Amino acid sequence: MGRKFFVGGNWKCNGTIDQVDKIVKTLNEGQVPPPDVVEVVVSPPYVFLPVVKSQLRPEFQVAAQNCWVKKGGAFTGEVSAEMLVNLGVPWVILGHSERRALLGESNEFVGDKVAYALSQGLKVIACVGETLEQREAGSTVDVVAAQTKAIAEKIKDWSNVVVAYEPVWAIGTGKVATPDQAQEVHASLRDWLKVNVSPEVSESTRIIYGGSVTAANCKELGAKPDVDGFLVGGASLKPEFIDIINAAAVKSA
Repeated sequence: MGRKFFVGGNWKCNGTIDQVDKIVKTLNEGQVPPPDVVEVVVSPPYVFLPVVKSQLRPEFQVAAQNCWVKKGGAFTGEVSAEMLVNLGVPWVILGHSERRALLGESNEFVGDKVAYALSQGLKVIACVGETLEQREAGSTVDVVAAQTKAIAEKIKDWSNVVVAYEPVWAIGTGKVATPDQAQEVHASLRDWLKVNVSPEVSESTRIIYGGSVTAANCKELGAKPDVDGFLVGGASLKPEFIDIINAAAVKSA
């Protein structure tokens, strides 16, 4: 069995009840490959998680966009892993570049968050990626390796982790890593896992691409051997998200 294609939709800080209802309706009516071909997870803002979960077709799952680094308590404004589990939310996105850049989350902090979320039974979409300055300096591989290492030092079981490679310069900018650029980084990440974790983890862990993925570029990106799917931002709020889910067919063909 190969790695099952994975498509995540990160709605970020967007939506009203009316907009959420429209997005869910589009998802529920969309013609997509069966769950044995593609795993689909959408990530609405916290406040909409229960309503989306209750209305969404059963083969689609939901994810929170973040959770606290340890058990809940006197941490105003935070949401704990335990709360997400209590709501029946199976997934969480951690280490997104917007949280690293805007909120100062360090590699080590993200590693701690991943470890704690996993310990509470959540599945994790762990994000890594370099800035434009880092890419231009030729340090892309070193940056994503350091981000991945901070996670690897804290966890032993990778079976509930999906790694999302998101070049920061391609998020919401309309700029996209070329399929060859994406494949190069994904392959280097897989090699890093092989050498530093295990060949089994390297072979089984899904590494997905995020950064201005659209219906127009998803098939070419998805066809690359080490690209196991996508984490989609803006396009996940639009009907074209169905087309992106259907890109899974390039792997099963």
